[in-house]
Formats: sequence, structure tokens, C-alpha cells
Amino acid sequence: MTPLTLAEARVLGTLMEKARTVPDSYPMTLNTLLAGCNQKSSRDPITNLDETQVQEALDGLKRRSLAFTARGSRVDRWEHNFQRALVVPEQSAVLLGLLMLRGPQTAGELRIHSERWYRFADISSVEAFLEELRDRTEAKGGPLVVQLPRAPGARETRWAHLLCGPVDVGAMAAAVEERPPEGGLAARVSALESEVAQLRALVSDLATQLGLSPPGHPESNDRA
Repeated sequence: MTPLTLAEARVLGTLMEKARTVPDSYPMTLNTLLAGCNQKSSRDPITNLDETQVQEALDGLKRRSLAFTARGSRVDRWEHNFQRALVVPEQSAVLLGLLMLRGPQTAGELRIHSERWYRFADISSVEAFLEELRDRTEAKGGPLVVQLPRAPGARETRWAHLLCGPVDVGAMAAAVEERPPEGGLAARVSALESEVAQLRALVSDLATQLGLSPPGHPESNDRA
């Protein structure tokens, strides 16, 4: 498979996340997918993609058989085809999806962040699947993750995905060291803003399907 662009990886990871965490709104429309890609929580780096960039990413994923449109819908809805295309089990797909969305992480962080996706029995189970992805033979497509050097003072090493091609291991390890810790008021505010944006996108899609003007649209105000 040719390497993914950063936008394609973000779109693919978002499809994989929402399929598991909000199945009622999956498959996803362009609007809800855009909001999910640009949300401020559970993302590293944070992006500001526009509709054109997301659509181009979807087209690129479709050419690779990694995403496709669902049938029988008035509005185009997209879903991923990650596991079949790469021939990986559910557990490996979850780890790769999290790495695409959140950047390099330790096995312990991956286990915590995967709670809403899949419940791993323990850290050893996470490590076993990461090692399997790292040791994939060329006949199966080659490695899909790389283990970064241990940071000074760190107890665990971090892992990064290779779906966007080879990485500069040294530079990525240094960038991870400088990353601010998650949590705090700013992180909670960002998470709430992201949820509001996704809810607005969902309401807008529902209004379109029902033939109504989206909330805030001049026509909806006139009816009121």
C-alpha cells in the first residue's frame, strides 16, 4: 500500500473511532466526519481540515479500498474497510487507529485510550499485538509500527505507526518528549467544544435529510 497522507490518516482514524464509539451516527456524512477530524480532544496533532481536504482524503482512501460509501442513503455516508484491506485482527486495527489519531504512545497509554474501542486484558496483550505489527514480514506488507527509543527518565517506550511511510525515529521521539501532558481545564474545554461541533454537524445532517433548514439558517428563523 502506498503511504497515506496526514489528512488520509486522520480521516481513516476518525472513521475507525466513530464506528466503535458512536455507532448510531455511523456510517458518517462529510459534515460529521469533518467535525470528528478537527475535534480538539483525543487528537495529536490537532488539525483544521476543510471539506475539500476531507473529500480528497476520502477519495484517496477509496482508491486504496480503505473506505467506501454506504448504499441506500440520500446523503453520501462513508465507512472504513481497514481490517479487510490490511488483513489485520480487530485488536491490531484498534491500536493502529489510536496511533493515527493520537500520535506515538506507550503500551500503557494505548490500553487506557482503547477502553471505548476494545478492552485489552492487560498491557502484555497490547505489547504482543504491537510486536506482531512490528515484526510483520514483507510477504504480508512489512511492519506497520515502529518502537521509538526510550526517552530519558521514561519507564516505557512509545510506539508509532508506519502507515504514512517511514518515520524519523529520533525526531519523533524528541517531539513526544516535548508534548504537554493531557488533562486540565483547557483540555476539558477543548473536549466540550469538539462535542458541540460534532452535535451541530449531526443536527445539520438530520435537518437536510428531513428537508428542513439547519438551525441558525435564515429560513429557520423566519418559520419561528
